[in-house]
Amino acid sequence: MKNIVSTLIFSLLVFNQSLQAQLSDRKMDSFVRSLMKKMSLDEKIGQLNLITPGWGVPTGAVVSTDVESKIKSGKVGGMFGVIGAANTRRIQEMVMTNTRLKIPLFFGSDVIHGHKTNFPIPLGLACSWDMALIEKTARVAATEASADGLNWTFSPMVDICRDPRWGRIAEGSGEDPFLGSAIAAAMVRGYQGDMSQPDQIMSCVKHFALYGASEGGRDYNTTDMSRQRMYNEYLPPYKAAVDAGCASVMTSFNEIDGIPATGNRWLVTDLLRKQWGFAGLVVTDYTSVNEMTDHGMGDLQTVSALALHAGVDMDMVGEGFLTTLKKSLDEGRISMKEIDQACRRILEAKYKLGLFQNPYRYCDESRAARDILSAPHRAAARTAAASSFVLLKNQNNTLPLSKNANIALVGPLADNKRNMLGTWAVSGVPEEAVTVMEGIKNVAKDANIRYAKGANISDDPTFVKRANAFAEEITVEKDRTPQQLLEEAVRVAQASDVVVAVLGESANITGEAASRSNITLPGNQTALINALVATGKPVILVLFTGRPLALEQEAGSVGALLNVWFGGTEAGNAVADVLFGDVNPSGKLAVTFPRNVGQIPLYYNHKNTGRPEGPDQIGNRFRSNYLDVPNTPLFPFGFGLSYTSFEYGPLQLNKTSLTGSEILTASIQLSNTGNVDGSEVVQLYIRDLVGSSTRPVQALKSFQKVFLKHGERRTVTFNISTEDLKYYQYDLTHDWEAGDFDIMIGSDATTVKTARIKWSR
Repeated sequence: MKNIVSTLIFSLLVFNQSLQAQLSDRKMDSFVRSLMKKMSLDEKIGQLNLITPGWGVPTGAVVSTDVESKIKSGKVGGMFGVIGAANTRRIQEMVMTNTRLKIPLFFGSDVIHGHKTNFPIPLGLACSWDMALIEKTARVAATEASADGLNWTFSPMVDICRDPRWGRIAEGSGEDPFLGSAIAAAMVRGYQGDMSQPDQIMSCVKHFALYGASEGGRDYNTTDMSRQRMYNEYLPPYKAAVDAGCASVMTSFNEIDGIPATGNRWLVTDLLRKQWGFAGLVVTDYTSVNEMTDHGMGDLQTVSALALHAGVDMDMVGEGFLTTLKKSLDEGRISMKEIDQACRRILEAKYKLGLFQNPYRYCDESRAARDILSAPHRAAARTAAASSFVLLKNQNNTLPLSKNANIALVGPLADNKRNMLGTWAVSGVPEEAVTVMEGIKNVAKDANIRYAKGANISDDPTFVKRANAFAEEITVEKDRTPQQLLEEAVRVAQASDVVVAVLGESANITGEAASRSNITLPGNQTALINALVATGKPVILVLFTGRPLALEQEAGSVGALLNVWFGGTEAGNAVADVLFGDVNPSGKLAVTFPRNVGQIPLYYNHKNTGRPEGPDQIGNRFRSNYLDVPNTPLFPFGFGLSYTSFEYGPLQLNKTSLTGSEILTASIQLSNTGNVDGSEVVQLYIRDLVGSSTRPVQALKSFQKVFLKHGERRTVTFNISTEDLKYYQYDLTHDWEAGDFDIMIGSDATTVKTARIKWSR
């Protein structure tokens, strides 16, 4: 009886929520319909215009002109690049005072991994494999951004990427669609919630779609792939964000099937709106309407009409909608219905944000002092950073260090505030960042530290000039030569017991417009590593990077390798927490590290060839391999070490033969066999051995991050259904096929326990 009552109460609650949602939708529809009846054609087109005054926030090569007069004349629907509640209030007052219908503006920004409290870059956060933590970072970011006058973030960026030459790999969640989908949903929940509160902001999933597959890893480049690959490998994270309620979507720069994404009706209308049921706002990327002209799609009037017809609602910066749609309407190239549809979606988004109820909802200047860079937010950033670090090597327990160690701290990133935040920290405050040197002094007060820069990040003046286009993040010594820097570092190392070498990329050689054809350590840094190792002292490489680097030589020579990505505001404290053992590293790679650039693209869930190189065919000339390097990666997907050791027991299945909707239970005993408490990410992979179309050698289907005290053991269980077996077939039907499957559980993609099952219809 109790269960019946509970079920009835739950059903009534669901019904009530559904009824409330319907009533709210009707109220919104009535409001928007009434408003649009009052709007002129010019006012409707004005709502489709998103502009930026620049104001020191470099996110593109073009800024808007004559901004104030456009705002006062109702030719602007939203702005970005304007930060601060006082600034957004002043502009909103301009709208409410001067425009006929007083339709408030959006204020957006690229809040990518935190606002002013910066968290690790997204690729680093992905390596935490901790969805609750990732959602919390987005929640903090929304709290700070909304306190600074913003109500829209152009995040999450969910592009799958298997080519680390592409700079924007730093901004996404790596190579895997399952992990990427989980992260996309977590970030939408964190930023947006239901947009009912003034500390929740509208999220925008980007870049739709396939941007991470740009040919050659070169930004803005062509993308080309089969529909089957799109649906199975690249589209799932976008779909997960939409399913999580993401209120806006941004189109990408690349083309799809020969049509640029911004003008691609199949992508924006047929797939996103009709197949996936997305009813929200679609905005272009920065001037991507205009750029369709260089793609060869026609003049500005032609491509603007193409974008509107595709289903795009808002034109970012290019003003093609503002300047050409009226003429295209007169000439019959577009319809009034298409303009109305785009305008309606923008007005609905503003309604959901509560801007019609209170245009100054996000202009509370008193919140900034309380909510921005607060102690709890900084503490959350420190925890997130340490959780993102991946221990890639720890020979002979080189780490953790003693807190009274005699340390040579070497490297251009060891005492460098500017580069702690990483790429896309447009509102970040470098002065608030904690360097590695500061972090070590905070955590290990009795340590004896000798510092030497050792090398510049790069010595190539042309490279440095291009990298420093927006800010001087690579500084080059003018008074000392590279050889003098190196010699000083060697002297410091010789006088110390252990070397902590803090090396890698600068923030500005990762991210947008930061593709690299050579992904080794830049500059003189490899020579510095070699010289430090030659001293005979243990060398710990602390690696700052926004992408997987080709580090085979360096990884082979150092005693320990800790990849810290770019950890954000609290990077230095977090690095010290891990170096000295206050935090046991638990990060696992969300992307494969190649041995060299020639292996790219390299990813774990690849297809087999007709001549695969198995363990018993290594060296066979007539297999799919290289003459000069193994097929295997330097570090595989899912890999990461700990200061403790974990032991996996036998893989246990509740049955090996299943039919139809039965549930398979797979379990494994995990034991912490070391002397330190720690967390392990237990990963479940599945392989379909025979199908009507080829399948990957394995695919991540679930994972659990498990904390165990030293000496503790626990059974980790996964429930698997036929939903986990589904795959987009050649005809794009999404279904599973009967047959044999390998179930794999382990610590990374290459270290698994395997059992075979048969699943029948």
